[in-house]
Amino acid sequence: MSLGRTPSQADLLRSTVNFCEGRVAPDSIYGVLHRECFTLFPDEMFADLFTDVGRRSVPPMIVAVVMVLQRLEGLSDREAVERFAFDARWKYAAGGLEFDYPGFVHTVLVDMRARLARSDSPDRIFETVLQVAKAAGLVGRRRVLDSTALYDAVATMDTVTLIRSAIQGLLAAADAARETELRGVLRRDDDYRAAGKPVCDYDDPAAREALVDALGRDAMALVGALDGRELDARMDKAARLVATVVGQDLESDADGMFRIARRVAPGRVISTVDPHARHGHKTSARGFDGYKGHVAADPDSEIITATTVTAANTGDAEAAEDLLADDLPAPRADEDGHDDQDTGSGDAGAGVGDTRSTRDGDTEDGGAQQLAVYGDASYGAGPLLATLEDAGARIMAKVQPPNAPGGRFAKDRFTIDLMGCTVTCPGQVSAPIRPAKDGGGIAAFGNACTGCPLATQCTTSPGGRTITISAYEQQLARARAAQADPAWRADYTATRPKIERKIAHLMRRRHGGRRARVRGTTKVAADFALLAAAVNLARLGVLGLHRIAGNGWQVAPL
Repeated sequence: MSLGRTPSQADLLRSTVNFCEGRVAPDSIYGVLHRECFTLFPDEMFADLFTDVGRRSVPPMIVAVVMVLQRLEGLSDREAVERFAFDARWKYAAGGLEFDYPGFVHTVLVDMRARLARSDSPDRIFETVLQVAKAAGLVGRRRVLDSTALYDAVATMDTVTLIRSAIQGLLAAADAARETELRGVLRRDDDYRAAGKPVCDYDDPAAREALVDALGRDAMALVGALDGRELDARMDKAARLVATVVGQDLESDADGMFRIARRVAPGRVISTVDPHARHGHKTSARGFDGYKGHVAADPDSEIITATTVTAANTGDAEAAEDLLADDLPAPRADEDGHDDQDTGSGDAGAGVGDTRSTRDGDTEDGGAQQLAVYGDASYGAGPLLATLEDAGARIMAKVQPPNAPGGRFAKDRFTIDLMGCTVTCPGQVSAPIRPAKDGGGIAAFGNACTGCPLATQCTTSPGGRTITISAYEQQLARARAAQADPAWRADYTATRPKIERKIAHLMRRRHGGRRARVRGTTKVAADFALLAAAVNLARLGVLGLHRIAGNGWQVAPL
């Protein structure tokens, strides 16, 4: 299919321009797209997705405008193409097309998403909008991070359905000869062709146990039959899924009978239809199934600067470096070619050779404005703090204060001397720090707690109190000291909540907001980035984005 071209001149008598001018607000997303769509999404921007010969495609600029409006308004593919056909604002946004400009079928949107996914720049729409915001001076050096739940687009499967569906998928992935071979090792009276839950008297505990055991034995027989065999990619993926769901949900008793495990495995696969979805918790009291959408935004302009999507069980801090990838400097190399990293030596209250930032966001030597990163306590993790310190960033992420059960002495009541490798308790007894393999260590007070007058306020363990030292103890201590400053707290309180409003903008639509519209991390991430691009464009419209010949992109009242 070759590249289609958007008409640049329309019949003035049939154009949507005269009708929409004065009716459509110039600061709406329809207004900004009408003014700038040919500059934002020219057909040539998508030329690499098409061949030089073949039937002409629907002009990519028009498809890009429809995709952006679709995501902003939370429409399905069919609803979006109907809206383009009958809503004059959509044709006005696509450059002021004529009222009778022909529509297109919804599969054009499916095809465009597939072409983008296969390309070297799948998120080009988001990246283009972000570059425009940067050119207009709307993206500074402050970033606010947060995440939100994205519910999966499939039903969470119970153990019986999950294992049977995985077996069915493995048989479907095999060629005819291998399928016949695999069916020969199955013992349960089931051809595993029809989808759904197998017939069973689920009110009868014995019948349920027999069904689970039979499914487990069939699954393990299939895995055993393929062990050590060379498999193609599809077959290998299906076999691994069978092994995964059996290993996570079943356990065998002393008699070798498979039973449902009385635990939830970490990272449990919850559906064979979407194996990337996971159980997650946004809070300790609220769980969900699916993914997490992670967002970084500039708090001053409220422009989203980065997005990423992870499984629901991924910690927020683990995704932070992806969100900040374009903002963090590359590690500096010394003369020997080694990365110049903080070794973590020194006292817990001060770093050696680290870059200290002033409160206004400039480095102490008067250099350029440095990166400032804001986040709630889920971003106050040691590895992320170390990364930000190495980058010379101003850390505005909360770190949870240490606590101890029963109101006993918390860790901050102990004096930690990393240089001397000792920990001193409130009773002025010191214990050495025994180093751990992965950094940090443990200080055990042991018999020193026996007879101590403060023991009841410190520990109930007969072996005495122990203090665990993190490999990132210095970074955590510095962060806790910084957030005790009233100016730090005032800055955090004024800035961090802005990301909540931006996430509310992303999630406000019932269709395609909180609920994922596609399956798989890659597709969900691309869809989430497109949603962020649409929200950014709407924000740019409010800010009065326009292009002045010779002066580039600017924001000002129209």
